[in-house]
Amino acid sequence: MRRAVGGDAEAYHRFLHAVTPRLRAMARRRCDQFGAPPSEAEDVVQEVLLAIHLKRGTWDPARPIGPWLSTIVRNKMIDSLRRRGRRVDIPIDDVVEWLPAEAQADGSERVDAERLLARLKDPQRDIVRSISVEGAGVRETAERLKMSEGAVRVALHRALKSLAAFYRRDRHEDE
Repeated sequence: MRRAVGGDAEAYHRFLHAVTPRLRAMARRRCDQFGAPPSEAEDVVQEVLLAIHLKRGTWDPARPIGPWLSTIVRNKMIDSLRRRGRRVDIPIDDVVEWLPAEAQADGSERVDAERLLARLKDPQRDIVRSISVEGAGVRETAERLKMSEGAVRVALHRALKSLAAFYRRDRHEDE
């Protein structure tokens, strides 16, 4: 990181590559510590990497980097928890068998779903279509798209949040 702060782009790349697994472990520990779902860790890691990039000039090279990184992870975890509020997330896999399937009336729901899906970018659109529409599993989708299962889960989560926002916005405009 000392060389990266000095402008060595290759050293910066190596630093980020080397530190990411440690950040992930720290974020997972913080999730356990604060009672956040494990899926929150990857979002926190992404925010931490962005913060490192934006704030790397604030790190004092005369001091150890570990406490600086730990503080960023802690702060990003707290930010994440604040955004979540008191909402409880339950993985859909835990309740899917209990949810009743609704009958499709006239096919308009399919048209609405396709219209919303078209607003997503790849690979999010492919992931949602594969898992939510076609019923493929995360592993199968990850293999087909040459992504890790974790990356597919994170992308699916983010895509579903985007779809919900699109849907709410569209419904609000219709009122």
